[in-house]
Amino acid sequence: MALVSGSSKRGRSGLGFGALVDFATRSHKHAAATLLLVSLIAFLPGFFYIPPVDRDEARFAQATKQMIETGDYVDIRFQEVSRYKKPVGIYWLQAAAVKAGEAAGVPRALTRIWLYRIPSLLGAIAAVLLTYWAALAFVTPRAALLAGFMMASSMMLGIEARLATTDAVLLATTTAAMGALGRTYLAARGEYAEEARSLAVPAIFWTAVAAGLLIKGPLILLFIAFAVGALAVLDRSARFFLRLRPLPGIAWTLLLVLPWFIAIIARSGTAFFSDSLGGDFLAKVGGAQEMHWGPPGYYLALFWLMFFPAAMLAPLAVGAVWRWRREPGVRFLLAWIVPSWIVFELAMTKLPHYVLPLYPAIAILIACAIDRKALTETPWLKRATVWWLIIATAAAIAAVAINIAIGQRPGFASWPLAAAGVIVAIFAWWLYDVDGPETSFLRAVAAAILVYAALFGATFPAIPALFPSAQVARQLYPPLCANPAFVTAGHYEASLVFLVGTDMRHASGSGAADFLRGGPCRFALVEKGQERAFVARADAIGLHYALGPRIEGYNVATGRPLEITIFMGTGS
Repeated sequence: MALVSGSSKRGRSGLGFGALVDFATRSHKHAAATLLLVSLIAFLPGFFYIPPVDRDEARFAQATKQMIETGDYVDIRFQEVSRYKKPVGIYWLQAAAVKAGEAAGVPRALTRIWLYRIPSLLGAIAAVLLTYWAALAFVTPRAALLAGFMMASSMMLGIEARLATTDAVLLATTTAAMGALGRTYLAARGEYAEEARSLAVPAIFWTAVAAGLLIKGPLILLFIAFAVGALAVLDRSARFFLRLRPLPGIAWTLLLVLPWFIAIIARSGTAFFSDSLGGDFLAKVGGAQEMHWGPPGYYLALFWLMFFPAAMLAPLAVGAVWRWRREPGVRFLLAWIVPSWIVFELAMTKLPHYVLPLYPAIAILIACAIDRKALTETPWLKRATVWWLIIATAAAIAAVAINIAIGQRPGFASWPLAAAGVIVAIFAWWLYDVDGPETSFLRAVAAAILVYAALFGATFPAIPALFPSAQVARQLYPPLCANPAFVTAGHYEASLVFLVGTDMRHASGSGAADFLRGGPCRFALVEKGQERAFVARADAIGLHYALGPRIEGYNVATGRPLEITIFMGTGS
């Protein structure tokens, strides 16, 4: 294998971490079971209890909900507006999860956001396992296991595993495709001769490409094309790609993706392609969509937080990776990372998760450097490990501060987890020179999982103010009368539509008063800024209404506090 070499000596197995790795590397089944367990421990806190998050998660969930309500699994809509930014794949996966929940007897399954998150959870777990599988082409099983741990503990992947969006599933498809592509590249250079004769690798590659196209359109092709192009320039040949049997592979891909594309063209004409390619994909390159702008260097700056805790070892591995740059495995992994990273840094629209599909290659390179004991001993670079402690401490302080400042509560449940995370992080940093990078990194993984549990499991779900739409829905359900109808004035977020009802209308304050006049069992959800207009219009038209509860909260999507008052028409 391209990068398999180096000493097998290990550092001390502090807190049993060495024994855990030894157990996991007994076989691939042991490794997969260990990575599955660690992933579940990392991803599940808060998964079931964090309410819908605005805006992307709630938009995806609401569009899926409308598919189920209407029985139309071809068109994609948010209320009456077409939603053609992404293909149908994630909506089908979410709909399948919700229908399974309904079959299992989950009450009010249509508004249980955790059911819509199941594809993301499974995608994140699959990405961890596929990182291990992809890494086996380049490094020892022990290093491949470390790469899997790096992905399972990554803050960015932990966030995406808890959101009903496309990115965790896209990561899984991209990792599968790039793992297959890497095996093909190495086979062409004299490695993995048995892989070259197998149909399994081309089948994995083209099936992953088809799945990626259905999940997020052409983005998966960008990662593949830039890697193949870079290797073609470096090697002056791209003939290795022919081993993937492109003609039957493309035919298989088209067989999987064309039925829905043909159906949506029949339904919308060219609207899907103009919205998804022109209005979404290409627009993000040339302009900053929805104010998501960032300068070049944005992803490098966020990398240290989004790939925490493994990111702290990246500068220690750079020197070794540079020395190995002519090795086939390293060349492929760098081709996976560098061209796409540059393109994303130059694109105008930037969001932290855009470079997530590059993290598995980074993880494999760092894990290889750990396994070959090639991390630098330069003192000033080794000081980067202090960030294990700094970031863990900052997250612990954030958990307490959010509880106090926004939740107006001490949040004692998060304190033991946060404190334990900080203590483990102290040992990870302090004993780095004593126990070595492998054991220290595994301590950092434990510290990261503990502070994630404090934030996602014990803090965010316990603060209603962070989720005003959920507070409103709790006041309205079960409904006080038959066939309720709703209008919102001011606070028009996707989470409110998802939780309260697809038929919710959006109006100004005065329009909300007119809506209440239209019949019985009507409710107006009026934000503070629209309340004066509502009252003035109600007085002008002689509207009788009942004053309901006032909800105070914080709109995470806009970054500002808000107040919503519920008004009910009395019909008299």
